[in-house]
Amino acid sequence: MTLSVAQIDRETEQLVDEWLSLPEVAARLELPLGRVKQLLKDHKLLGVRRGGGGPHVPAVFLDGKDVRKGLPGTLTVLQDSGYDDVEALRWLFTPDDSLPGTPMDAIKAGRHTEVKRRAQALAF
Repeated sequence: MTLSVAQIDRETEQLVDEWLSLPEVAARLELPLGRVKQLLKDHKLLGVRRGGGGPHVPAVFLDGKDVRKGLPGTLTVLQDSGYDDVEALRWLFTPDDSLPGTPMDAIKAGRHTEVKRRAQALAF
């Protein structure tokens, strides 16, 4: 399976507090590495390359042993709106005064429906 993962710039990288490598994601989710790669490929998770290393995933995308509720649907809406992985990452971690906080803060607080509505509006 070939995994195409975007390279991010330093400014985008600094929007995220904690990054996890794919083996770390696999360990936290208690899944085989191949299944984590499939989650990335299926856009249930978003991973990017930082520096010269392999793909990394924002730690906040995980909630215990699960992908955070509301994240996969939001990623799908962003992709359908024409956002690439780097643009989606920036959008999720950029403060939005109308939420307040970032879309990722709202997802973490359980307000993923509201975030998906905002993401859908981006397509128009």
